[in-house]
Amino acid sequence: MKLYYSPLACSLSDHVALEEVGLSFERESVNLKTKRTASGRDFNEVTSKGYVPALVLDNGETLTENIAILDWISTQYPSLGIPGPLGRTRVLEALTYLSTELHRSFKPMWHAGSDADKARAKATINGHFKFISSHLKGNYLFGGAPTVADFYLFVMLLWAERFDLDVPPPLAALRASMKSRPAVQRAMRAEGLYQEENA
Repeated sequence: MKLYYSPLACSLSDHVALEEVGLSFERESVNLKTKRTASGRDFNEVTSKGYVPALVLDNGETLTENIAILDWISTQYPSLGIPGPLGRTRVLEALTYLSTELHRSFKPMWHAGSDADKARAKATINGHFKFISSHLKGNYLFGGAPTVADFYLFVMLLWAERFDLDVPPPLAALRASMKSRPAVQRAMRAEGLYQEENA
């Protein structure tokens, strides 16, 4: 199994999930501007979409799209989901909100938006974080243990930190809790982020 990622991209959530369940896997970073992997391979040969994450399974199948990969991981390892007849659906509901609403709202912050665009994005992001914070069911989205949706949320909280955006105290606590997890530290260290985080 091999994960293709770009440091601090949403693929970090997949990286954390794979570390959390203790899977043995290869990893290779991708330069999203040049579309070259760390070994020099044309990333478009892995996926013609040209963006991360991409997870190549042991049988040779390639999965793309963050939600799909996180869903696959939580299906294989139910400890990263929630139980019950609506468990998988609730996790997908959270992942979809994070992807289509929160993740998308960061675009002007990453892609040199105008000051006005960034101000609007900040207001939108703040609204999403307040909504999420008000619906926490414990220390994490669904209670006392993290799910794959928390790993995705964690990446968004790292982005908020990067762009000096305030988040509600419960989400700041969730971010701090996630940073203390060994799996998160391993993934961040592998991506060259852990040293930066603790500099």
